[in-house]
Amino acid sequence: MSEHNVYVLPGDGIGAEVMGPAVAVMQAAADQVGCAVNVTQGLVGGVAIDATGSPLPEETLAAAQQADAVLLGGVGGPKWDDLPMDARPERGLLGLRQALGLFANLRPALLFGPLAQASSLKTELVADLDILIIRELTGGIYFGEPRGIEMRDNERVGFNTLVYSEHEIERIARVGFELAQKRNGRLCSVDKANVLDSSQLWREVVSNLADDYPDVELSHMYVDNAGMQLVREPKQFDVIVTGNMFGDILSDVAAMLTGSLGMLPSASLAASGVGLYEPVHGTAPDIAGEDKANPLATILSVAMMYRYSLDQPAAADAIERAVAQVLDAGYRTLDIQGNEAVQSDQLVGTKAMADLVLEHL
Repeated sequence: MSEHNVYVLPGDGIGAEVMGPAVAVMQAAADQVGCAVNVTQGLVGGVAIDATGSPLPEETLAAAQQADAVLLGGVGGPKWDDLPMDARPERGLLGLRQALGLFANLRPALLFGPLAQASSLKTELVADLDILIIRELTGGIYFGEPRGIEMRDNERVGFNTLVYSEHEIERIARVGFELAQKRNGRLCSVDKANVLDSSQLWREVVSNLADDYPDVELSHMYVDNAGMQLVREPKQFDVIVTGNMFGDILSDVAAMLTGSLGMLPSASLAASGVGLYEPVHGTAPDIAGEDKANPLATILSVAMMYRYSLDQPAAADAIERAVAQVLDAGYRTLDIQGNEAVQSDQLVGTKAMADLVLEHL
């Protein structure tokens, strides 16, 4: 029997509410496919600041580095907004990404059929939508040096540096090509090569790799056009690969095509296969503790964990199939109800939705 070590970080806000049900689903899927999952738990983000004074305690980092995968509930909230930038909860997440070498962020925008009416776009534009956005996660303007705020000519000037090396571009592009091979064979590389030197290098490096993947159709698109095309004709895309800042923006645009952030998982992968998995929706402190949070994004993050880090695709398939069956049966949390008329007994909370997934498993 294969054995996997998973480190769980509930984090802040609704993190604890969605994490318990997700772990229950994780264990049920493991039992189904005959593997063992050893779960340990730690602190990160705001709760870690409250308990230890640091958003990323040393023991958390050490445990994460020993795990096969990390499952995160989310970090941050207004309680910690007044802290200095380098001491806020989000620094814990950035520290984990850097320390674990998580350079590839995978953000699927997948619209389950029964939820097509929840999208802000016309149903025919988003029905059966299935896009994968791959965002480079450890380079670019968020990490480039020099950066800061300084006095110039008697006024403050803020500056950041957008920098990418060839090896950073090549490794994220290869992830894009390889995942496109496993999907529909189309990869769109997004840049701003008409303006930025770093994007000119990006386009050149990506183009030079195309001959290694003759079964993948490569295209290029400027980021402003990509944003427009995502809301004009989203189903033209299969896999999108792009840099850190552009990916940050475009993945949130794509997320809203699906109607709710509460349905969207994500994965951040290292070259070793170790990954950090988390829902896209954040900590939603306004509904924390009220049993209103949608647990499906975290549950689907568990499915991604089984697929990409633990090499248990049958477990991933079982979870995704169970989620689809629950939605087909008409059950909804508040965020995915939309304008749909839902029977009172089918409008459910966090725990009830997770229990339904467990039943179908």
